[in-house]
Amino acid sequence: MQPTNNLDQVIGKMLDTVSESKEQIFNISEQSRAEYQTLEEELRAVRIRVNEVIDKVDTNENKAKLARNRLAQVSREFQNFSNEEVRKAYEDANEYQVTLAVLQQEEEQLRSRRDRIERRLLNLEETIDRAESLVGQVSVVQNFLTGDLQKVGEIVADAEEKQAFGLKIIEAQEEERKRVARDIHDGPAQMLANVLLRSELVERVYQEEGIQQALAEIRDVRGMVKTSLAEVRRIIYDLRPMALDDLGLVPTLRKYLQNLNENTDLSLRFSNYGDEKRLPPNFEVGLFRLVQEAVQNALKHAEPTDIHVKIEMRPQHINMIIQDNGKGFDQENKRDDSFGLIGMRERVQNLKGELDIQSASNQGTKIIIRVPLNE
Repeated sequence: MQPTNNLDQVIGKMLDTVSESKEQIFNISEQSRAEYQTLEEELRAVRIRVNEVIDKVDTNENKAKLARNRLAQVSREFQNFSNEEVRKAYEDANEYQVTLAVLQQEEEQLRSRRDRIERRLLNLEETIDRAESLVGQVSVVQNFLTGDLQKVGEIVADAEEKQAFGLKIIEAQEEERKRVARDIHDGPAQMLANVLLRSELVERVYQEEGIQQALAEIRDVRGMVKTSLAEVRRIIYDLRPMALDDLGLVPTLRKYLQNLNENTDLSLRFSNYGDEKRLPPNFEVGLFRLVQEAVQNALKHAEPTDIHVKIEMRPQHINMIIQDNGKGFDQENKRDDSFGLIGMRERVQNLKGELDIQSASNQGTKIIIRVPLNE
């Protein structure tokens, strides 16, 4: 018992150290982000000031040049000018020269300051990226220390496969958490902040501009809330729609498209041909994700007014067509590294199916998926 207790104590200390290190790395990352934002604002102000000083330098260079020419003329034709005119020509030339020197020195200092800020921003960017990477790696270590690796060891025979398997799962979890956090931050969180700000303006608008303008403001706020709700629903569906486990593929697709139809100005139609039979869970999840990816790609990039999803279940295979009337794309020039297309092709390959994409500029897009059910 004593060796086991000692081992538990060692692991406990390691976990404490790892947790503390992870917290410190996170704090460094947050401090770097805050400093990065401050420096970005300072850089914008410096750049504006540099442009202003450059304009002043150009203007004063012209004035100084004219003043020097005037002084040269007075010097050559001294007898033709009064003492006051000579004195003024000399003072003007000297004043413009001094002003120009001061402005040139300020320009040099501002340029140097701008360059220092830009270098500091690059260093902070590297620090932030490295900190995020380290947090993920520390999380991997933490999960290995706290997780029960015995069951994984029973499935994966040798140590190298076990390590690769565990790392892949944990990294995928970390990436998914990061994606969800980013979606919430960039979507509903920002929208709700805007809703709060706009709602505070309604009373002021009512007092200053009247009831009609206040009602218009409320309508705008309602639209923002509607958009935020649609985004929250999208994130929930991205995680996993519960109806998929309870009802199956066809009812879930119908409900998914119905929700999108209610929260957008588009026409989203769904047609099912054949029985609404249940499929193996991996087929239902994979097919649902394929439709979801195709629809989201259309909404983000194609600017369609109509999307039609068709599904046909046959005894030996299942056919799906996702068609939109958006702007389409030139398939000869399409990006092979498109994340959406890569994800869809990988899912179809995992299901031993076939994927065909038909599209042309300003002629919409038609995606045809055929998956065998006897595999």
